[in-house]
Amino acid sequence: MSRARDILAPAAIVLALIGAWELAARWDVLSDLLTVEEFLIPAPSDVATALWEDRALLAENARVTLEEVLLGFAVAVLAGISFAIAIHLSPTARRAVYPLLVASQTIPVIALAPILVVWFGFGLAPKLVIIALICFFPITVNALDGMRSVDPALTRMMRTLGARRLQILRLAELPAALPYAFSGAKVAVAVAVIGAVFGEYAGSDAGLGHLMQLASAQLLTARLFAAIVVLSAMAIGLFALLSLIERRVVRWNAPGEARRAAA
Repeated sequence: MSRARDILAPAAIVLALIGAWELAARWDVLSDLLTVEEFLIPAPSDVATALWEDRALLAENARVTLEEVLLGFAVAVLAGISFAIAIHLSPTARRAVYPLLVASQTIPVIALAPILVVWFGFGLAPKLVIIALICFFPITVNALDGMRSVDPALTRMMRTLGARRLQILRLAELPAALPYAFSGAKVAVAVAVIGAVFGEYAGSDAGLGHLMQLASAQLLTARLFAAIVVLSAMAIGLFALLSLIERRVVRWNAPGEARRAAA
């Protein structure tokens, strides 16, 4: 019953907002408020019509964006976990590299996108780099925090029993880092679609970002909103998939512990 309430409450808010948007668009309240033409502010029913009528176009471009997101996310996971392990095992590397890792997040990725396109061309490579840059930080930081969360008494006991450094890492620190790594990965995959759109904006001939650019230039605002809906659905679906994998893999982690790891 409580689970049903958890679902119904946000659903009711979303439906109320959509209903208010529909009425405001149909009665030209929004266009009058923003002093723009009526066709520039589509009603949700217009967006739904675009989703159906342009379903083939949206699906074709969504496939391109999804491939970019999955490949870029995979690169970020491999690089982020490897990087976290490396700086966890070396205190010197952690002191030298960790501040640079934090400082790297002050660089706006949207400003790097055109430069990466110049360097790597209009193919897949710049999109993967942009997505990986966006996803890399939360995965690395969360995985590192997870490995550092192990009780020092446990590691001391393992050393007393003759465990080597890599054995402690494999048997204690990596399992402890899994809930944290999944939390970082869920944050990363939710924003990975933003990185894909940035890359496609900078230079692409396919993908939802490219489709949104064309729709904006042609003033097809209903199609533009439809592409945004597909992007949001993609991010939510990937987040839900990772949550499902987490529940299957991290069976020992209680829900309360997972929330603390995410915080």
